[in-house]
Formats: sequence, C-alpha cells, structure tokens
Amino acid sequence: MVLWFRCNEIIPGTSLGILFIAVILGIYFLQLELSGFPAKDRICRMASNYTENLEQFKEEKHKAFVVGYTGEVGKELLKQLASSNLYEKVVLIGRREVPPEKIHGVEFEQRVVDFEKLNEHADAFSDLDVGYCCLGTTKGKAGTDGFIKVDFDYVLSVGQTAKSTGCKHFSLVSSQGASKDSAMLYTRIKGQIEEALKNLQFNRLSVFRPGVIMCEREESRPAEAVARTLLKPIAFFFPTAITTPVGYVATAMINNALSKTDKTYELYENKAIHELAKMAEAPKGCKSKN
Repeated sequence: MVLWFRCNEIIPGTSLGILFIAVILGIYFLQLELSGFPAKDRICRMASNYTENLEQFKEEKHKAFVVGYTGEVGKELLKQLASSNLYEKVVLIGRREVPPEKIHGVEFEQRVVDFEKLNEHADAFSDLDVGYCCLGTTKGKAGTDGFIKVDFDYVLSVGQTAKSTGCKHFSLVSSQGASKDSAMLYTRIKGQIEEALKNLQFNRLSVFRPGVIMCEREESRPAEAVARTLLKPIAFFFPTAITTPVGYVATAMINNALSKTDKTYELYENKAIHELAKMAEAPKGCKSKN
C-alpha cells in the first residue's frame, strides 16, 4: 500500500516546526520572567517597613468589606483575613447568605443585598473604610449580557455605594491584559471598569491584574481546567510570566492594604502581584533592611 503523503518528509518537518515554536515561546516567557516592573522600588520600600506597617495598621482598627467572596480569589482572601486578624471587623456583602463550610469555615458577618438595587442597601457598606472587590463571572457562565452586568454594572455600583458611605481604600481584582480599548470583550470590560472606578476618585484605589489564576475550582470550567494543565510547565519554569497562584493574589491585596502610600491610584501587574505576595520575606531584588 502506497501512502499519498511522505511520512519521512512531513513528520520531521512538523517536529522542527513545533520545536521552533517552543523555542520562540520559551524566549518570550523568559523575557517576561526577567523583565522589571514599575512598582519594584515602591514594593521594596513597603517590604522594608512591613513589620512596622503591620502593627500600625492593626492599631488603627480598620473595618473592611468583601464582595465576590464565593469565587476562588474571594474565598482565599477570607481565609487569609481570618487568620491575620488585621481588621477590627470584616463584613461579607453578597446576594445571599453562604454557609461557613462553603467559604473555608470563615464566620464573618454577612449582609445580604440586591445588586440590582444596591442604592437601597447603602447601610450595608456603612462604617467600612476598606473594600475588597473580587466580584466577577465569565461570558461562558453568564452570557455576554450577564458578564457585562456583573463585571461592570455590579462592580461600579459597589464602588459608587462604598464611596458614598465612606470607603477610603478600594481594591479590585481585574485581569492581565485589561484595556478599555481591547478587541476582546473580557479584557475590554475589565479595562472599562478600571477607568470607571478611577473616576469615582477614592482616596486610594488599588487595581490588581493577575495572570491565569492557578487553583482547583469547585465549579466546573473544563476549558480553564485544560488551560491550567497546559500552563503548569510554564508556571514552573516561568512563574511570574502569565500565571498567578490564587493565594498570591489574596496575599498581595492584604499586604498592599496595610502599607502606607500617598498615591491615590495603584496598578499592580502580574509580576508585581508575585512580589507583593512575598513582601514579608523581602521580594527578589530588594536589599535587606539589615
């Protein structure tokens, strides 16, 4: 039997093509891994004063709220907030009460609101000066309209209500590649909500843009599960390039909140999130205080 194609020509050629692509991607990820980031000097200064800032923050008796606490980042954030005892009070604001076993056994106060009529629930945000927003969904889960409603309308409504009731520092989980001018719906909406929140003029707005979040989700997202499996080698060899462990996002948000700054707007890309998360142990490239 004679094959119409020549294996001895096609297979080596295909192998060389795959190898070439792998080398190009490897060089690209290596460049991302070795590149600097704008927030490096600031994070180094924050790290040098970490212990002092931590103690002072506790003495100031801040009160915080969390929205989007049933997602993977939100649940991890609750777990870390519960163990850190940084805040005098932490309030969970959501559309329904969630059993503690669904959120790592954390038993913070829960306040139920209707995100469609959030202006009628302003009292849920009263007397809370720090806000963490991990609210978000996907087009695949909620459809295009549902995604826009949650990731833009609801998040903006949370920001507006929190600002009007005295929130001083608002932290948002966004996404790597976020841009109001992006051709992709997901990153475009993420960029647009960042801009909308900036216009609210919080005393301090911190935006975090993690890469692909590495975690084991409870809900079924087959495409993400496949992507995370394929990305594991990249995460191992180039950990800060395009992936972020879920715990790092939560730790970075907390570490940033307890640090002092005169800035009214802070943007942390993926590499900066990794370094913020390791602030207590002096991030890579920072000179030791001693």
